[in-house]
Amino acid sequence: MMLGGCTEGVLDPKGPIALAERQILFNALGIMLAIVIPVILAILGFAFWFRASNERARYRPDFTYSGRLELLVWSIPAMTVLLVGGVAWIGAHDLDPGKPISSAVKPVNVQVVSLDWKWLFIYPEQGIASVNKLVVPVGTPISFELTSSSVMNSFFVPQLGSQIYTMSGMATRLHLQADHLGTYPGISAMFSGDGFPDMHFTVEAVTDDRFAQWVRQAGETGSILDKQAYADLVKPSKAVAPFTYRGVVSDLFSSIVSAGMGTQDSSLSVCSTSQRADR
Repeated sequence: MMLGGCTEGVLDPKGPIALAERQILFNALGIMLAIVIPVILAILGFAFWFRASNERARYRPDFTYSGRLELLVWSIPAMTVLLVGGVAWIGAHDLDPGKPISSAVKPVNVQVVSLDWKWLFIYPEQGIASVNKLVVPVGTPISFELTSSSVMNSFFVPQLGSQIYTMSGMATRLHLQADHLGTYPGISAMFSGDGFPDMHFTVEAVTDDRFAQWVRQAGETGSILDKQAYADLVKPSKAVAPFTYRGVVSDLFSSIVSAGMGTQDSSLSVCSTSQRADR
């Protein structure tokens, strides 16, 4: 009853991945309670039966071994391990972060970069980017590609599921989906320095029309995320308010992954929303 009041966490899922992960937690909890509750009752029963005033209790100081008791003591924990392990094994494969979500709707691709101490979200197909704010259409799979500009970090939206690490020079995959309209907190789930307490972001799940409107507005305001803008953004900063970029340098994410931004030519082409519309 107390847990029923919990919100904005893993027990309040808003997407298929988080919902499935919560079910794994409940399954594992049920299996373990099937052992824990009888053990607690047995302890209470043992203490009551072998109390000093119970003359019917048999005192057996020479008792050393019972095959039936040994079978009971070892078989129940073994069954518990097999059941919990089976649930975890099946769930881990079904909820593989790199496994696309089955849907008739085309996924939205988002490239994520963890910085000190903020999050950069690049929308390669829309030609825009945002900092500390992720806007996604509700009911649409989101295909994430994640990396880090420096130290290892951890991307986590508890109500959507699947915490995953970001590492410099590597790109990891994650697929999530929001099934309900709303704003969900996203966090850094791994300590990464002085600005860690403020390294959080918001995820806004909106309608398709509202998402298209946001993309349009982002493409008309803000600056362009080019080589110099990224060099300024990557500098450590704390509690950064969300903002957007109207254009993004081509192949910026792959350059970050390969740690080759410093060797790229400054004349990299810029692909903005307006340019895509002209094409």
